[in-house]
Amino acid sequence: MKKIIILGSTGSVGKQSLEVIRQYPDRFKVIGLAALGEDIESQINEFKPEVVYVKDKTVKANQVSSLEELVGYPKADTIIVAIPGTVALKAVFKAIEENKQILLATKEISVVAGSLLEEKIKQHKAEVLPLDSEHSAIFQCLKGENRDRIKRLILTCSGGPFREKKRKDLEKVTKEQVLNHPVWKMGPKISIDSATLMNKGFEVIEAHYLFDIPYEKIDVIVHPQGVIHSMVEFTDGNIKALLSNPTMKHPIQYALFYPERSLINPWNNLELKDLTFEKPDRETFPCLDYAYMAGKIGGTMPAVLNYADEALIEMFLQGKIKYLDIPRIIKELLDKHENITNPSLEDILKVKQWVNNNI
Repeated sequence: MKKIIILGSTGSVGKQSLEVIRQYPDRFKVIGLAALGEDIESQINEFKPEVVYVKDKTVKANQVSSLEELVGYPKADTIIVAIPGTVALKAVFKAIEENKQILLATKEISVVAGSLLEEKIKQHKAEVLPLDSEHSAIFQCLKGENRDRIKRLILTCSGGPFREKKRKDLEKVTKEQVLNHPVWKMGPKISIDSATLMNKGFEVIEAHYLFDIPYEKIDVIVHPQGVIHSMVEFTDGNIKALLSNPTMKHPIQYALFYPERSLINPWNNLELKDLTFEKPDRETFPCLDYAYMAGKIGGTMPAVLNYADEALIEMFLQGKIKYLDIPRIIKELLDKHENITNPSLEDILKVKQWVNNNI
């Protein structure tokens, strides 16, 4: 039986993880929960975790003082990382050192510290499985394949709520319009990142580190139906694709049971409709190119990209800036930053303060 800690149990991925776990009480047990926002008392009452980490110290449970202490809980063997942003960065490094299996949904951790993360994974021979639907799809498509025969990875995206819009159409969009994703039901940050295509840019950087593939061999294609989650093209011209309904329960269930597959709970039967593809509009959505640029430069540039995005999304949600200000200010900060080519974890963490000081 896997003994699981969920970081971000009240978010979209955390809640769906608990839905999957709830179906298999003989296979999985929730040992610990962490939530930084919403109330988790109902989750505590249902799953009865042995340890929790919450901001509300009045919650009746065995509370630990940090995420690092939580992931180090000796009875746990699997950590689901689903807190948006980089709050769990140190906790992920701690979990790797503690030889825990990590199911990673938080792409920002790979974005800001990809090189250090991969170095730590290799050092401790840790098992890290992707929970993003796109990276899970690529992971599954690569099973049994010769990596030398990979021509390119193809990350798919729905195009977000403004897929057919041009820049002039986006000057006065509202917060409600930005958050109204046409395919996926997600939290506010990832919904906004999807609207700017920054989410796909982050996934490009994450794919580079997860699969050790150069950026020149990672492409993005718009697939509005959200049925094909990603593809791999091989040198013989064949392409493998993974298809399923647009729900995170598929990659969550796959990762939890890996290397097996579950025999039940298909989470809806797939209804195939028209499958269409188009190139992303990089002029209207420049954040995708900014991610490629920052990823190729490396060093602390991806951290600038991430922390600028985090801060600007918060400002947008508060009504302090407009939607189009997000890519504009990100580019200004990338141009201004003096890159550190081989940063330490401390260097990366200092980037957040640099960004806040320069916005």
